[in-house]
Amino acid sequence: MTGFALFIAVFLACAVEAVEATTIVLAAGTARNWKSALLGTASALGLLALIIALFGPSISGLPINSLRVFVGTLLLVFGLQWIRKAILRSSGFKALHDEDQIFQDEMAQAGKAENNSKFGVSDWYAFTLSFKGVLLEGLEVAFIVLTFGSIQKDVGLASIAALTAVVIVVIAGAALRKPLARVPENTMKFIVGIMLTSFGIFWGAEGAGALWPGKDLSILGIIAFLLILSYMLIFWLKKVHAGIGQPHKLEVDFDEADEVAVLADRGALKALKAFGYFWYDFLIGDDLIGTALVVIALEATNLAFHSGKNCWWILPLAVAVALIRNLRKISISQ
Repeated sequence: MTGFALFIAVFLACAVEAVEATTIVLAAGTARNWKSALLGTASALGLLALIIALFGPSISGLPINSLRVFVGTLLLVFGLQWIRKAILRSSGFKALHDEDQIFQDEMAQAGKAENNSKFGVSDWYAFTLSFKGVLLEGLEVAFIVLTFGSIQKDVGLASIAALTAVVIVVIAGAALRKPLARVPENTMKFIVGIMLTSFGIFWGAEGAGALWPGKDLSILGIIAFLLILSYMLIFWLKKVHAGIGQPHKLEVDFDEADEVAVLADRGALKALKAFGYFWYDFLIGDDLIGTALVVIALEATNLAFHSGKNCWWILPLAVAVALIRNLRKISISQ
């Protein structure tokens, strides 16, 4: 993986997260109090910097094969969720992500919340909404930077790519003072999902002992494989969706918005449950059987390696099976 490829992969992934975080901060500042919203943002960034400083060296210090398996598995879990949601959006089974509508919804919720002052912060709701929104999206940015940077032994370049993406998005958001609705986020999420999953397959199988034909160039083959598979699934699901007779509508995906809204709620139990679900979804994903298939495939690849066989194809096959199985289950349930 060249430095340019590393930069582009991290830049695109972090840009998506930055758009979502910026939307939340803009809503908190516009509807409530800019000083409190910016204070919450700064506090979250400070905590993220501490997390990276504490855990970055630990991740980078793992043996290279263990690091590849660990990073590959997490990227697969992470990327497959993005691909699956992109396929469902493209085929009509899931609402399209609309930052403008999410901004309006966040504004409405913020406007209804009580105005309380705590710990010297004039608007605690605006502080909390910004802090938790930036923290959740920022954790994903930190994960992307640390995993890609550690594998390529260039955390510095990955950090520059992430910082560039965040700065561009924040400047655009500050200049427009509205959500970046014109950013093709659904397309970006699909592209990033393909890239994360492709690198996850490559690094995971390599860490388990597989030798890829063509070495690093095989990443291009994996990307092509996932693109073909995804478009075939979109074509199939569109036909299924048309047969159901439901009209295709441009609706809103409130996944991130709902999560942050619950975390911003003053109920400690709700916030704790939502934060726990975030980590479960982050580390395991929303398809437990699919994640289990990935782990089994990695173990099978490693067993084949120890028996003298090079079974690089096991993990891509398992990913395809997991993706098809999950989408078929969703289509049948409609």
